Amino acid sequence: MNARRWGLVLAVFVAGVALLAALIGWELRAGALPVATVEPMPSDGSVTARGARLANAGNCMACHTARGGAPFAGGRRIETPFGDLYASNLTPDDETGLGLWSREAFRRAMQQGISRDGRLLYPAFPYAHFTRMSDDDVEALRTYLRFAPAVRQPNTPHALRFPFNTQAALALWRLMHFEPQRFQPDTTQSAEWNRGAYLVQGVAHCAACHGTRNAWGATTDPFGGEALPDGRWRAPSLHDPRQAGVQAWPLERVVALLRDGSVDGASVAGPMAEVVFHGTQYLPEAELRAMATYLRALPVRTSAPPEFAAADSSVLAAGEQLYGQHCADCHGKAGEGKPGQYPPLAGNRVVTMDDPTNALQAIVGGGFPPATPGHPYPYGMPPFRTLLTDTEIAAVASYLRQSWGHRASAVRSLEVQRVR
Repeated sequence: MNARRWGLVLAVFVAGVALLAALIGWELRAGALPVATVEPMPSDGSVTARGARLANAGNCMACHTARGGAPFAGGRRIETPFGDLYASNLTPDDETGLGLWSREAFRRAMQQGISRDGRLLYPAFPYAHFTRMSDDDVEALRTYLRFAPAVRQPNTPHALRFPFNTQAALALWRLMHFEPQRFQPDTTQSAEWNRGAYLVQGVAHCAACHGTRNAWGATTDPFGGEALPDGRWRAPSLHDPRQAGVQAWPLERVVALLRDGSVDGASVAGPMAEVVFHGTQYLPEAELRAMATYLRALPVRTSAPPEFAAADSSVLAAGEQLYGQHCADCHGKAGEGKPGQYPPLAGNRVVTMDDPTNALQAIVGGGFPPATPGHPYPYGMPPFRTLLTDTEIAAVASYLRQSWGHRASAVRSLEVQRVR
């Protein structure tokens, strides 16, 4: 390549870098907003009640409350592939919470992902989903939080690796993956479907867990399923009936699962148990029906199962023996379970999912459905973390996945070790 061409390439490169720098600078242009003025308690309690329902739908308390801490006071650690984030204080304390946040500052954070002081917020705070919320709903949520008990608790600084801890990197991520947008109803669908879409896509931000993500942590398929950022659980696909798709379920069964956490033949566990315990059990029936209507209407997309890996006969024999010793009394000799008490394992989608992570988590760490009015005294499963070795847990899991008509691949002890 001659000097002229090298010069042209260099000029294009410099121009590209300059353009990118200008775009990042434009993304970082937001400034601080004035502090809030004193606001009286609203005379109409319906706005606060509406905000409480939205907070429940968004499961705000679960993320913004540290274990054993005051509600909404922040401090909970959120593990990501890029480092650790810590949830902020949402209480109306002036120094450490939202006490000085104006209506405009709160709306900008929810819909644009920009803090009161002008800093860009990390998308672990799911503003990429909250951006769909209406101004009225954002204000109702702010009203609810503004008149909750104030807690003075300083926010814990994030612990992200370089360059992910820089505002420039965050600005670049937003240029690539974020565009503010309000929810637009689909006129070809019913009002109930649209309400469900608004809740699922917006305030409930279901895709924050169930969405497939790329290497940058951005959602590429809102409901395609993905391992959670900490790697401990997998949020299954809501498109695939082999995973968590409910397209073939009766509407009332979907409503009952969201409300009660348990129905005959299925129950929630892990992070989804938190969603029900802190959130969906408190939603009005109409909201749950709308969400169920939308979820049942998601298009069915199934993936081809991986090549089947049969377990060795000695492994299955060991697994059968361990199952009879530790599991059969509750789940039944043929995995039939006990209605209202213990879920069946025969035909259970958690058992037969291609990725065995959730089943292994239940064995290693125990299974604890949420306590709800519809299921106030759920039976829990004790953890076998200290009772069984990796090899023994792998044998039990392989037996479950290849018994009673199941055809799911065997589990290796290395997979159990990873879950531990």
